[in-house]
Amino acid sequence: MELRILSKAELKWLYETEMKRAFPPSELKSLKAMESMRDTDRYEPLGLFDGKQMLGYALMWMEPDVPHVLLDYLGVMEGRRGSGLGSTLLKLLAQRYAHRGSVFGEAERDNSPDPEERKLQSRRLDFYFRNGLRYAGYDCALFGVHYETLIFGGEDVSAEELMQAHQTIYRRQIPAKFYDRFVQIPLAPEEKPNPTVEWREE
Repeated sequence: MELRILSKAELKWLYETEMKRAFPPSELKSLKAMESMRDTDRYEPLGLFDGKQMLGYALMWMEPDVPHVLLDYLGVMEGRRGSGLGSTLLKLLAQRYAHRGSVFGEAERDNSPDPEERKLQSRRLDFYFRNGLRYAGYDCALFGVHYETLIFGGEDVSAEELMQAHQTIYRRQIPAKFYDRFVQIPLAPEEKPNPTVEWREE
């Protein structure tokens, strides 16, 4: 198995067939934004391939002068989940970005009022913790969704340093009028996320 950068056609196929099913509108940025960032070398859409078959994916968001890489989306293809492919993806990502300050990501907080959804959120967090990620020291909220910030590697990276990188990545993509309304980095302990809305970049 290997990681490969997806072509524009492969990214579009992945977005339309897998990601729209796997992620709600409040968590899914537009394909147009992904393609724009990919064209300016700020986004690496990676596929996990066994020969020609795509088994999973990881979409990585980075800025040229920011040492930390944001794991924007991670997924395993429907029908292949529960087979260890997610763990394989994380190991390969750690190798690919070992020269960077860290890989970090956002995992939805396990606080849903729906017991079944809360179990799913807890399983996702447990998956990341089992695979070596740790809590980065602060929560955030994006378009009304409450996340814990997790980090992989970068043992000497402080919460303050990572928070600044986190803010910079989003500020460069999202206009100030939307950032100020829909991006909360960090989310203070007693602060509530703003109302949930669909992702907006323009």
